[in-house]
Amino acid sequence: MIDTIFELPLRPNLARRRFMTCTAVAAGVAAAGAFAATSAQAKEKDSPASAPAPESEAAPVQATEAQRKFMQEATNLATESVEKGWGGPFGAVIVKDGEIIGRGQNRVLLTGCPVFHAEVTAIIDASERLNPKALLGSDYNAGAILEMIPRPPNSPDRVPQRAKMLKGCEIYINGAPCPMCMSAIYWSRIDHVYFAASLDDTSEIGFDDAFQYEDFKLPWEKRRNIAVTPDFERDLGLKAYRAWENKKDRHPY
Repeated sequence: MIDTIFELPLRPNLARRRFMTCTAVAAGVAAAGAFAATSAQAKEKDSPASAPAPESEAAPVQATEAQRKFMQEATNLATESVEKGWGGPFGAVIVKDGEIIGRGQNRVLLTGCPVFHAEVTAIIDASERLNPKALLGSDYNAGAILEMIPRPPNSPDRVPQRAKMLKGCEIYINGAPCPMCMSAIYWSRIDHVYFAASLDDTSEIGFDDAFQYEDFKLPWEKRRNIAVTPDFERDLGLKAYRAWENKKDRHPY
């Protein structure tokens, strides 16, 4: 039942889904810093008595009829999660060529897994749909998300080609993504993020993600709440890096 609540039924490949979830989450710290400065500025307010300031001074974008439907679907998923006691009020859909290809909702309370966020599960759902077969040991055939594409012009990327992942897709979320989910979005190479409620809105209902964005700007040793010891047994950890560098048929992603 859990795997069929969406309009598009999820494939019950639990082992693969568990692996992909962990992979997306493990990327969390690396990419979130790039988004941190802008998001931290969004927390500033002109007056304590004023309403929460929007995270961008730009005028609101007028949604098309199709875009409103996508956001409505994300909100429906979020509301369902709340009403059924599955998790927090967060839902997401991934869109490609005007069609929803991935759905996700927060299921932290259903699973007891702290990383079961809407964006991550939507990315997993979309990835499974875009991959026509298991990819391990395959030739990464055209059409799968591991198909290699050249890096964008003027990109600082050191690697000339990477797997395309979810490039060409958009994600609609009913609330601002937390740093973990934003990092998963970066790694997925999604082209455009649309979110409704702001980080301030999210903080007001008890989900304070903004401080995490601020924390990423601090040196490792000054992170709040979590003790971090960098360069611990660095030479040992680098052995796996050398194995990747020496792998002739490595597949950058």
